[in-house]
Amino acid sequence: MNEELLTFSQINAEPEWLSNRRQQAFAALSELTLPHIERVRFDRWKLDEFELESSDENAAVPSFMDLSNHPLLVQVGSNTVLEQLSPELVEKGVIFTDFTSALTEIPEFVEQYFGSLVKFDENSLTAANTAKFNSGMVLYVPDHVEIDLPVEAIFQTDEVAFIKHILIVVGKNSKLNYLERLQTVTSDRSVKANIVTEVIAQNGAQVKFSAIDELGKNVTGFITRRGLIGDNASIDWSIGVMNDGNIVADFDSELRGQASHSNIKAVGISTGNQVQAVNTRVTNYGKNSVGHILQNGVILERGTLTFNGIGHIINGASGADAQQESRVLMLSDKGRGDANPILLIDENDVTAGHAASVGQVDEEDLFYLQSRGLDEETAKKLVIRGFLGSVVTEIPVKSVREEFIATIERKLDL
Repeated sequence: MNEELLTFSQINAEPEWLSNRRQQAFAALSELTLPHIERVRFDRWKLDEFELESSDENAAVPSFMDLSNHPLLVQVGSNTVLEQLSPELVEKGVIFTDFTSALTEIPEFVEQYFGSLVKFDENSLTAANTAKFNSGMVLYVPDHVEIDLPVEAIFQTDEVAFIKHILIVVGKNSKLNYLERLQTVTSDRSVKANIVTEVIAQNGAQVKFSAIDELGKNVTGFITRRGLIGDNASIDWSIGVMNDGNIVADFDSELRGQASHSNIKAVGISTGNQVQAVNTRVTNYGKNSVGHILQNGVILERGTLTFNGIGHIINGASGADAQQESRVLMLSDKGRGDANPILLIDENDVTAGHAASVGQVDEEDLFYLQSRGLDEETAKKLVIRGFLGSVVTEIPVKSVREEFIATIERKLDL
């Protein structure tokens, strides 16, 4: 038994089942290997080696003066500094709180769904997350509840390891528009990150999941986001991979239900000497399920950006549709870009296809815009913003959209 984990569980008054799960994950850690990500080497990052620590409760936290009226949760390190949820949604049974509070408010619910989608024994990183996560969030939308306003969660790094477990369950025939933001505000210490987000869309649920990842140069990590989609349910993902450090992101949709649907849009920018990889997978289990992947990225300087797109249609998923498109713009001859499509088809009565390219900005597009009176830099700016616009337009909060555009322009130095 690991005494450090036991002490952490006791200090945080965790239930016995969670304390035992941590011990099981820790015991399995040494026997498991890193997840395999095609064409990406990250074993030297040592992402499965973490110290279990919590943030200083007395540390200074940022002020949030311009709060909107939509549901909002903010965590700095492992501390929750803000929770905002309207009385109307509370009355409808919506739960939106930090992980520790959820263990008190809805213990049976957390026990039922925690780790049901991302198993601790999948690889060494899922084991490390289960054993040593120091904070997280739980969002539960009961059956037949439609949330009109976006629900936003902001997770900011501090000086401790950034290990979070996020659980989202959307009930039958309910609707959710969720925005997740990973940020580094100020920090000089090197920080490792291991983020796991589980999203469960039950039968008939409609989920829009937007995310902007802006972790700083000092953060090296692995981000796992996985969705389970029931009958006639959907999860549409729109994710901006805008980190400044070395990050591997693994996005996975399991189309378990009949006529289930998932549309994944991911855009990324790599600059400097950073390495980023986006591994996007859609697995069609249900009949007439639809899974589409669109990935667009830009590379400057000596940056590396890898897009893996994996579409897998399981035997029995007749009528399934799996499509993917990955494109990388090279703005430097010193960088490295890779668009790697993979289709695995185990059923005959299906539709599937892929497209991938790595190249320069289209000279014809630039010429057309310049012929309309724009200078070359402005024309290039418009082309690139249009190239990345598939995710920008999906961000549900106007002020965050504007911040996202500013981040794009900062990374492109336009």
